[in-house]
Amino acid sequence: MKSVLSLRDVTLDYPDGGTTLRALDRVSLDLAAGTFLALLGPSGSGKSSLLAVAATLIRPSSGTVLVAGQDAGSLTDAGRSALRRDRIGIIFQQPNLLPSLTAVEQLLLAAHLRGEQPRQARERAGTLLDRVGLAAAGDRRPHQLSGGQRQRVNIARALMADPALLLVDEPTAALDQQRSGDIVRLLREVTDEFGVATLMVTHDADLVPHTDAVASMADGRLSLGALQSAQ
Repeated sequence: MKSVLSLRDVTLDYPDGGTTLRALDRVSLDLAAGTFLALLGPSGSGKSSLLAVAATLIRPSSGTVLVAGQDAGSLTDAGRSALRRDRIGIIFQQPNLLPSLTAVEQLLLAAHLRGEQPRQARERAGTLLDRVGLAAAGDRRPHQLSGGQRQRVNIARALMADPALLLVDEPTAALDQQRSGDIVRLLREVTDEFGVATLMVTHDADLVPHTDAVASMADGRLSLGALQSAQ
């Protein structure tokens, strides 16, 4: 199966005073459509840097990043922005919902920024809110939603563009154990249903059984030996 995300010998260096800090050290990874991968590792291991590179938010110092067949390194800043807008759904640890907008308006704003037709966008927004269990909450604003519900809106918003790749950063960090399990089960379901490739950064090893595979990071290196079936 063709990879949606392909990293080849990706290295990322940051200047650190008079020295250089290596955040990613020759990382290679392939993630196919319909695959849900959990990425574990302690703070400072390089997980967030890997996610930022995969999201084309940061250019690596060397190596190749392919997303949905496009070489991100060959694109202009505008091209990478378009790639993120059209092919990548990003789910942050904090939903970052606009406080003045209702749940459905959060999704419609994302569609408006992509130039979608309002009627079609509203239909898709309603379908996605229903899919994440919030059909009756479309007119509620963030302060009227629980933490788990806000994260569900975040997931629905990330799916509005029908992305090929979902990048998920610690989606359960602010949730209790039950809601954490509910959110990761939902991510499992949408990965299968929408055929996306999903990469989830997490500290919580208890969530791994919901994924297809698990890998780990330490000192900027991805442990391919830890990549294994999690079911």
